[in-house]
Amino acid sequence: MIYTKTEKTIRVMFTPFRDGLQSSFGGKVRLADILPAMEASAQAGIRHFEFGGGARYQAPYFYLGEDPFEDMKKMREVVGPEADLQILTRSVSGVTLTTQSIEGLSLQAKLMKEYGTTWDRNFDYMNDVENLIKTGKPIIEAGMHHQVCIALMGLPFHSDKVHTAEFYINIGKRLLDDGIRIDSICLKDASGTTDPKTIYDTVIGLKKIMPPEMPLWQHTHDTASMAVACYMAGIEGGVDGVDLSVRPMASGTVQPDARSLDHALKGTGYKLDIDVSKMMEIENILNEDMKSYAFNPTTTTADARVLGFPMPGGAIGPNVHMMTKAGVADKYSEVLAEFPVVVKAGGAWTSVTPGSQQYWLQAFNNVLYGRWKKINDGYGKAILGYFGKTPLPPDAEVIKIASEQLKLDVFTGDPLEVAPKNIAPATKALEERGLPVNDKNVFLVLASMVPGKKMELNDGIRLLTGKSKIDIPLKKVEKPAAAPASAQAATAAPAIIGPVTTRCVVDENGSSRTFMVTLEPVGAAAPSAGPAAVATAPAPTNGTKVFSTFAGAVEVVDIKVKVGSSVSKGQVVANVEAMKAQHDIKAPCDGTVTGVHVAIGDEVDSTKPILTLG
Repeated sequence: MIYTKTEKTIRVMFTPFRDGLQSSFGGKVRLADILPAMEASAQAGIRHFEFGGGARYQAPYFYLGEDPFEDMKKMREVVGPEADLQILTRSVSGVTLTTQSIEGLSLQAKLMKEYGTTWDRNFDYMNDVENLIKTGKPIIEAGMHHQVCIALMGLPFHSDKVHTAEFYINIGKRLLDDGIRIDSICLKDASGTTDPKTIYDTVIGLKKIMPPEMPLWQHTHDTASMAVACYMAGIEGGVDGVDLSVRPMASGTVQPDARSLDHALKGTGYKLDIDVSKMMEIENILNEDMKSYAFNPTTTTADARVLGFPMPGGAIGPNVHMMTKAGVADKYSEVLAEFPVVVKAGGAWTSVTPGSQQYWLQAFNNVLYGRWKKINDGYGKAILGYFGKTPLPPDAEVIKIASEQLKLDVFTGDPLEVAPKNIAPATKALEERGLPVNDKNVFLVLASMVPGKKMELNDGIRLLTGKSKIDIPLKKVEKPAAAPASAQAATAAPAIIGPVTTRCVVDENGSSRTFMVTLEPVGAAAPSAGPAAVATAPAPTNGTKVFSTFAGAVEVVDIKVKVGSSVSKGQVVANVEAMKAQHDIKAPCDGTVTGVHVAIGDEVDSTKPILTLG
C-alpha cells in the first residue's frame, strides 16, 4: 500500500482546457464556452493550467474561425499574471503534423511566450534524443520552462528491447548527460497503456539520476481505466506532479477527475495542491456552457481494448469525429484490429501525435485499400527516417514499398535539416493577398502548410480572409412537432431552392450503415464557386458520373482534369481530404470529361457528383 510518513504535496496541472478539449472533441470547442469555467478555476486557487499547443493550437482556426493566439491571450487575462500556463509541442513538428525548420520552431517559441506561455512540454514520438535536444533550445531561448518528455506506451506485442523501464531510464540518462538546460522531466503516456509496475520502476530509476531539485511529472489518460493506478505507482516511486481534469471532460479518453486521485490518496500522507471541493462548481459551469455539445460515447467511455491498439485519448476523439463525418464510422473496429500490424511494421514508435495519426491513417488505408496498397505519406516518411530514428527497425518489405510509392530514399540524417523552410513562402502568400505581414500571421500560415495542399486551402489564409471552415460538434437541433392539419393548410410550405443534405441510416441484417443523401430540386442552382478558379456546371442526366468514395462529407482539395480532358479507367481525376489525408478519386471508365460540378474547397459526399464522363 502506498504510504509516506513524511507528508508530500503533489502538484497538479489542470487539463480540461486543452487536453480535455482535444480528447473529447478534437479541440473543436469555442473559447466563449470554456472561458467562464477557466476563470472560476483560477478563482478556486488553481495555479497551473494546460491551455495551448497540440490540437488546441490548430483547432481554433481550422474549425472555429478563432485566432489561437488571441484565444491564449484571453485565457491569460482571466487566470491572472501569476498562474503557470503550459503548452504541448511535438519536437520536430512543433504544433503541426509535419516537420518544421528550426527557424519555424524558433518563431513558434517566440510567439508562444509572447501570448502567455510559461511552460513548454516538449515530446518526441520517436523518443529520438537528438530531436529533443535540438528542439528544446528554442524553448529555452524564448524564456519558457523547458519540460522534456519521455514518451511511454504499452506495446500491443511483446518486446524486451523497447518500452521497458530500462529503455525509458536510458533515454533520461542520455538527455541529462547532454548538459542542455532541463527544468523538469515528464513521463508522458498519451494512450494510458503503460502498466503500473513499469511506471514505478521507471520513476525509481530516473529519480536516482535526476538532480534532487528537478521535478518529475507524470501524464496519462484514463482510456483503459488505468490512470489512477498508474498515478499511484508513479507517486509512490517519487513523482512530484501529475495531470488531472474535471467532469464532463475527465476519464474516458481524458485524464482522471481530480476528485478520483484525491480520494485514492486519503490517508497515505500524500495530498494534491488543489482544493477538490471546488470541482463541483467548475463542473457545473462547464455543463451549462457546453450543454449544446454532443459528447461522443467513444470518447467518454473507458475501453480496455485500447491495450491492444494504444491510441492516445487526444487522437481517438478527433478520429472518431472525422470518421463519423466522412461516413465511415462502420470501419472503426476494423481499423483498431489493424493497429498492432502497423505498430510492429513501423518500428514501435509511441502513439502520440503525430505518430498516432500516422498509425491510424495507415491502418485506415490498409482497411480501405488492402494492406500496404496505399502508404500514408506521414507513416511512409516515418519508417523511411524523415521524423527521426525509430525505436525498433521497421519491416524491410514495408520500407521497400514505402520508398517505391512515395519515391523517397531511406534517410538517416537530421530531420530538421531537410524540413521545408516555410517562412519565406508564408510571407509571400500574405503579400500576394494584401494581408498584413507580421510574425503571428506568418506562423498561422506556415503552421498550416502541408505538402501538396494548395495555398487557397491553407487554414491560415482562410482565417485571415474570413473564410474559415466551421465544424463544431454540436447536438442536432430537434425539429418542432408538426402543426395540426388545419394550421398546415393555412400556411404554405417554404419552397426548397437548393440542395438539402441529410443523413440516412440503413439497418440491414443487423448491420447499420450510414449514408449522406442529397435532395436536389428541379432547377436548383449550381454549386457556388469555391476558392479555386474552376468552372462548375450542373450534372447532366447522361454520361458516367464520378463520385467521392466516402459516404459522408469530405473536402475536394484538387481537380486534376477539365472539361474536354480525355481520361482512362483508373486515372486519378480528383483528390478529396478525409481523416487529415488526401485520397484519390479515380475514373471508373474511359471517357471525356463533359462537366466539372464542384470547385476546390467544396464539400461532397457519395451522392454529389464531382464530374461527368461522356
